[in-house]
Amino acid sequence: MNDRIRLALDSDRLVDITTTGRNTGKQHRIEVALRHLDGQIYLSNSPGPRDWAANLLAKPELTYHLKQSAQIDVAARATPITDVDEKRKLLTDILAKEDHLDQLEARMEGSHLFRVEVLGSSANA
Repeated sequence: MNDRIRLALDSDRLVDITTTGRNTGKQHRIEVALRHLDGQIYLSNSPGPRDWAANLLAKPELTYHLKQSAQIDVAARATPITDVDEKRKLLTDILAKEDHLDQLEARMEGSHLFRVEVLGSSANA
């Protein structure tokens, strides 16, 4: 991963992601918060159903569209965190960092949490 990508992933707050529709196979792009903890990137939705989260459960490949400090498309793969204890620990740390620890129980009950592995960037990097 080049330095521009690493810096953007460490400092930017918002990115777009493109997922592949689980039923349609069409590409869907949406803005999400960029969450990172100890050098690892995570995706988590607000409580309730989200198409992008359901799409990632069916097809874990996605594209991060960095758009703040750099304009770079980055291929990635999302792995759901299914172990309850691990999910609680990670969400506690992430939400504490964001000063939203009051959301922990709602997120535990009604949100997905994904660990994101960056695979590489497109030619516009």
